[in-house]
Amino acid sequence: MKSTPLYLAAGTVALAAVTGFAALNAPGGQGPATPAAAAHLPVERSSLLCPAPSMSDLADTTYTSFTPEGDGGGEAGAAELKAAEPLPADDSPAGDKGKAKAEDDDKAGDGDEKADAAKGKTAQSKPVLSVKDLGRPSTADTSKSGAPALVGTATGKLAPGWTTQQTTTAEAGGARGLLGVSCTTPDTDFWFPGASTAAARQDYVHLTNPDDSAAVADIELYGAEGPLKSDAGEGITVPARSSVPILISTLTGEAAENVTVHVTTRTGRVGAAVSAAEDKVGSDWLAKSADPAQTLVLPGIPSDATSVRLVAFAPGEDDADMKIQLMGKNTAFSPAGNDTLHIKSRMTASVDLKNVTRGEPGSIRLTSTDGSRTPVVAALRVVRGSGAGQEVAFIPATAPVGDRASVADNRAKASVLSLAAPGATAKVKVTASAGSGGGEKTSKTYTVKGGTTLEVIPEAPEGLKGAYALTVETESGGPVHAARTLTLKEGGISMFTVQTMPDDGGTVEVPAVRQDLSVLDD
Repeated sequence: MKSTPLYLAAGTVALAAVTGFAALNAPGGQGPATPAAAAHLPVERSSLLCPAPSMSDLADTTYTSFTPEGDGGGEAGAAELKAAEPLPADDSPAGDKGKAKAEDDDKAGDGDEKADAAKGKTAQSKPVLSVKDLGRPSTADTSKSGAPALVGTATGKLAPGWTTQQTTTAEAGGARGLLGVSCTTPDTDFWFPGASTAAARQDYVHLTNPDDSAAVADIELYGAEGPLKSDAGEGITVPARSSVPILISTLTGEAAENVTVHVTTRTGRVGAAVSAAEDKVGSDWLAKSADPAQTLVLPGIPSDATSVRLVAFAPGEDDADMKIQLMGKNTAFSPAGNDTLHIKSRMTASVDLKNVTRGEPGSIRLTSTDGSRTPVVAALRVVRGSGAGQEVAFIPATAPVGDRASVADNRAKASVLSLAAPGATAKVKVTASAGSGGGEKTSKTYTVKGGTTLEVIPEAPEGLKGAYALTVETESGGPVHAARTLTLKEGGISMFTVQTMPDDGGTVEVPAVRQDLSVLDD
């Protein structure tokens, strides 16, 4: 009798890529398989959701979509964003009559718009924006009031690291400002510290459903004294392939200056973002905070910030005590009189840090003090300017850059990159892509000293035409947290928006299993 070793690794990797987990047992109950090193494979499909832009008639919106160069996921693939609109009734799963009608229209061969609509191929289903080339952004513009939310999918080589920036310029009115947001991936749980139900604020939660069945979401609100009374936030239906904006102040009768919004889904998944407009200060998008953690980094406070407010929330059953530090240009230090923040369980806490950066760029690092192990979420409300020239933006806590992160819609002499190293010194490579209308990419390596923030004015691509993307890649050292500030002057006001840059999720870790299976040979 002779045994021959049979190794099952590649097949298990493929199985794990589908199921997320795979395990093999040896024959005869010899125990579980011996794990081998995990494989990092490029994703083959990505999804993005962009909320509906400003309703103002005076607003202009630009979409910039980009996939960085790299090892793609096999086939050429595609990356497209389309309007979030329900499927035609005749194309719904219950539409047997519609299906028959579509077949009749097809046989008739008239090819008109009515036949296309019956097949679910309406004019609205055409892509609003498509990525054409790796390493080069594609752009689209709209000035329409009431422009829809967008849903998109990237496949093949265009999937790993795919990102889209939505930038709206509103020159006047209550929503005046530069509103920027990185379109988000669909999920089931979102935290938004830094929202408000105060009379001076008009904050909307935008929920976008990318799927072909309805999603049901719950919205919880937490103020300084705990949960805000609300029954209207439960069981909110978001129809298939649709977007629903909800004015936060209509969910409760309580006015609160600092509110934490928690969005979860009972069924399905959604994209979520908060649009915030503040009287006499401007407007911007508030993106979700990083998941609750004992250490948080909020990068990218401009050097000329005139007001910085930190808003934090402890979702657990225990209070949290957090140490506040500003990571400046040369060192990290605690702001005078604001070195710690006590956050009661399920209550929103805030502290006014005023002009904490004092002429130098900076980032906030929150860490649990000794004995406090409660995870928290956090965001910053940042104001530049004074009087009628004020402008507001929001910076949520963000995960590190990781292997790679990108942000689209950068413009010549308008973008600033902030790199913060909360731990060990790190080295990163920054690449400015080719422009959407032409130009050649450029790359440069930077060293970020531990405990500091490095402000980088990117070198624009040679021969730049149009918008370009910035990609940050960690080469060595500790973790780096990044944010991009885009500043545009309109009517004498320096309008700005800040987008954080967490890891782009371009690869997925797939556990590999190697097992010696004995095959009996008679």
